[in-house]
Amino acid sequence: MAGRDSTSDDRTPGASGPPSRRRVLRLAGGGLALAALTVGTVGCDEDAVDVEEPGSAGGDEPKGGGEASGGQGSGADEKGRAPEPLWTKPTSAETYGDNDELVAAGGVVIASGSPLAALDAATGGQKWSLPGGAVPGAPLLLSEDTLYLAGSDYDGSVIGYAPASGKETWRSRLGKEYRQPRPIAVDEEQVYVIAEILEEDGSSRTNVIAALNSTTGRVAWKEQRDVGTEQNGIHAAVRGRHLVYTDFKKNLTVRDTASGGQVWTHKTTKTNYGFFTVHQDLVVVPQGNVLQAFNLADGKEKWSLNASDGALFREPAALEDVLYIADSARTMWAVDPRTGKQLWKSEALADAGLQVPRQYVKAGDTLYGATDLDKQGGIIAMDARSGAVRWTFNDKTGDYHAWLVATDGKRVFALHGKKLHALPV
Repeated sequence: MAGRDSTSDDRTPGASGPPSRRRVLRLAGGGLALAALTVGTVGCDEDAVDVEEPGSAGGDEPKGGGEASGGQGSGADEKGRAPEPLWTKPTSAETYGDNDELVAAGGVVIASGSPLAALDAATGGQKWSLPGGAVPGAPLLLSEDTLYLAGSDYDGSVIGYAPASGKETWRSRLGKEYRQPRPIAVDEEQVYVIAEILEEDGSSRTNVIAALNSTTGRVAWKEQRDVGTEQNGIHAAVRGRHLVYTDFKKNLTVRDTASGGQVWTHKTTKTNYGFFTVHQDLVVVPQGNVLQAFNLADGKEKWSLNASDGALFREPAALEDVLYIADSARTMWAVDPRTGKQLWKSEALADAGLQVPRQYVKAGDTLYGATDLDKQGGIIAMDARSGAVRWTFNDKTGDYHAWLVATDGKRVFALHGKKLHALPV
């Protein structure tokens, strides 16, 4: 097998400082939550009344190059203010800020929580719920027509559901010798999971990565990872024959999806806590003030891009053949992910005094960014062609949770703590 998961945990001088307590909880949340077998619940009421207060949609004038008209498809009013929510509902959300804890599919929007409730995307009314809910910290993993969840009974199951109805459509178990399997990625044929390997005394010092057939549920392959590797803080993606993932150990690892064999691994000393994005045959990784793209097939560097003035690149997103990324100086970049060529660079976030987004979705010609906790954050709507700020939405609650954003192309869904808002695009 070519290469192994490294267990080194060094911190390179000049890397960004230690993560905040909230970020540590967010990334380690799955492991912390799995220790607690009972989770508090907040019901999701189909008849809940919209709770948006007057002016709470963020009525400030756009700054830093924002367009007063809002632009086509932006949802802004004629003065460039944020749109009023189509609906606002309380949720049972229990999130740690990971991008896969809010999903929209099959006409519903789902926030990770217990009970796990699916709300009608158009009205906010409850469509279905699962009493056991989602395992906190584990992803809501969507394929084209299935929502995959770690079993909430902690019995070693991975379960697939139809997003529109909540009906179980698939189930698999890795085996009794494994504990707490979590899905991390999915393609047309397989669901990829990581699980703890049980010792005779019930403890676990190692973990396994495995592929489950998405039709039969049978184990296609499984590979034990090195002692010291972690099953928490995993970020993963799959493209063709390549499964890409990172964890707390600052490694970027690629495996063959057919055999499970490790193709290559790189030590990434400044990976922004494991976030990366994949476009076609490239994986793009922020490493301090350098953005690097590697070939999935062999790990060779394809291109690199340097930030200016010592700024550090943040979380990237490849959407519709454009790579969007901000840096710590609050500069927004649009890059051709195939070549690393800069398409545009905008100072609008800094000019408006706004926080840097850490998650992005796109609808029409508008890029929507979700920020971490900050009263100058929330959901930021930007012109996808220039980076100009069109409007910002903040519910003014002061909740310490990070914002999450998702879209079905017709609406933008913004989750903040236990409030879920649907905004027009």
